[in-house]
Amino acid sequence: MNLRGLVVLLVVAATPEVQYFGYERGLTAPAAKAGQTCVTLDAGIFAHAAPGLADLRLYRGTTETPYVVREATPAEQQQPRIEPLNLGTRNGQTVFDAKMPEGQYSDVELDVAGTDFIATVTVTGSQTQGSAGTKLGSYTIFDLTGQKLGRSTVLHLPESDFRYLHFAIAGKVKPDDIAGLSVERLSAKQTYVTVADTNQTTQKGHATTIQFKVPANLPVERIDFAVGAEPTNFSRDVTVKVEPIAEPTTETEPPQPVVASGNLLRVHGTHDGQRIDEERLAIDAPSVEFRAPGSLWTI
Repeated sequence: MNLRGLVVLLVVAATPEVQYFGYERGLTAPAAKAGQTCVTLDAGIFAHAAPGLADLRLYRGTTETPYVVREATPAEQQQPRIEPLNLGTRNGQTVFDAKMPEGQYSDVELDVAGTDFIATVTVTGSQTQGSAGTKLGSYTIFDLTGQKLGRSTVLHLPESDFRYLHFAIAGKVKPDDIAGLSVERLSAKQTYVTVADTNQTTQKGHATTIQFKVPANLPVERIDFAVGAEPTNFSRDVTVKVEPIAEPTTETEPPQPVVASGNLLRVHGTHDGQRIDEERLAIDAPSVEFRAPGSLWTI
């Protein structure tokens, strides 16, 4: 049996009856599907809804139907630093273990002191400390600040749930340079939808400014940069400023701008005999909700 529903958005109503809603969207569940049905909300729904979808209602005919809103939140940000275990030197390499948090994780970032280094990190995983491990891969970390190419100490591991990881670092990284590590936990798989874009830029000195408009109430999780083939190698710091677009009839003081920062990086080539292929062309967007449309600047 097909479940036919109606998503409606309340404008002014004493009671939640369909006739009082200002916007509506028809929904049809897949045929012969029992149990829960999931529907992905598009940008148009957010644009006409209250922040957090507070005024969204679901009706089956004229009867209101319960629903649950599930947010595909981005992967959790860096967890508290994990201290290295058995840190020392073996066969000319810096080695240590780390007790990892329960559950799955992906990227691991090493807290490495010093500048101007390139090193290879080999990682193995096991469920108990000291037992035979499974090799997860070898990864290049680097700091090329002397060449104005930034640094990367992130290891892009495959999805893992090992309770212990063992690290062996070959290169100019000593035990005293290792302060610890942090992990990025995995969340539900996400599908990103483009909600605003532009190719218009303004150049002032060495700064490039990009501005575009984001619809009201729309959650933005990530900003992707489409960079041309040249330059092959670069490192650019980015400042993101989000502020509401003032409405002439607004009587209350508008929300203050939200500012965040990040770094874009592209390094391809051989440095000190080691091949590096690293790109970081997206940054997390500041978390903010505006009732009115917002203007987002990147510099």
